[in-house]
Amino acid sequence: MLKLRSGRTLYYGKGDVLTYRTYAKPLSVAAVPESSYTGDSNVIFAHNVTFAVSGEQLLTSFTEGDNSLVVATDSMKNFILRNTAAYEGSTTEGLLAFISRKFMDRYPHIDAVELSADRIPFHTLEVASQAGEGLEPSPLVYRRSHNDHASASMKLVRKDGAPIIESHECAITDLQLIKVSGSSFYGFVRDEYTTLPESYDRPLFIFLDIFWKYDRADDAVDAGLGNYVPAEQIRDITHNVFHEMKSPSIQFLIYQVGRRILTRFPQLAEVRFESNNRTWETIVDNTESDPAGVYTEPRPPFGFQGFTMTQEDLISDGE
Repeated sequence: MLKLRSGRTLYYGKGDVLTYRTYAKPLSVAAVPESSYTGDSNVIFAHNVTFAVSGEQLLTSFTEGDNSLVVATDSMKNFILRNTAAYEGSTTEGLLAFISRKFMDRYPHIDAVELSADRIPFHTLEVASQAGEGLEPSPLVYRRSHNDHASASMKLVRKDGAPIIESHECAITDLQLIKVSGSSFYGFVRDEYTTLPESYDRPLFIFLDIFWKYDRADDAVDAGLGNYVPAEQIRDITHNVFHEMKSPSIQFLIYQVGRRILTRFPQLAEVRFESNNRTWETIVDNTESDPAGVYTEPRPPFGFQGFTMTQEDLISDGE
């Protein structure tokens, strides 16, 4: 939230700025054992941007109706679109930093910028090879995905006249993962309020958002430094841990995912989870002799979990 030095909240901005950039700089990253992802061609580099500004000199626009220093939100939209074309990097985080710094350079009375972007994912499609040798990815046709997606948020403020990154957070959101066997939930408090039966092997369906911060924000902004962590590798690590573990709870599962992420990426200072239990309601249970079962959507309300981890957790665990 953007505030003035007095502590008063003051901001305005533009949301749902849709930018569809083509042929951005390709991204290349080192592989990790849990993922085949090593980069993105960035043929379609698309985002939904939210952009807000604040400044001491904007106070009179609220208190006196003085618009002399107000940059219209339509102008903000055009600024974002034009400078998306000028961006020479390959990451969402780099795009946010680039647009913010350019905006604060252009409008020196703006003291702070806070912005976020959801990456709009487009996936390649396979088409018949022109050489007649099976299928190959099309370099021209892509499919819009409405599944999990990467995002980032950032706040820049002036320090000694120059914009610096005060805070940042990266994310992959809307993961929806079902494990059909190998999860349990038992041993919890049982008293007069308890109606939930204990479960020793249940299908576990979770909705999951994962957020992370770097120790050095520059590693998020500039993939050329070699420490950029792509959301796709965070996603694939999560898939692997979910597959490997016999988890006694969602809480323990996300802790193990966090440990693996922080181990793989020591350049990250923090990883944060927001999870939601959407485990199906059992209609026909499976048995040892017959694995078939029938389930339906769970009825609300839904349980949720939140958890933050840092590199200190690995130290306390003796790693």
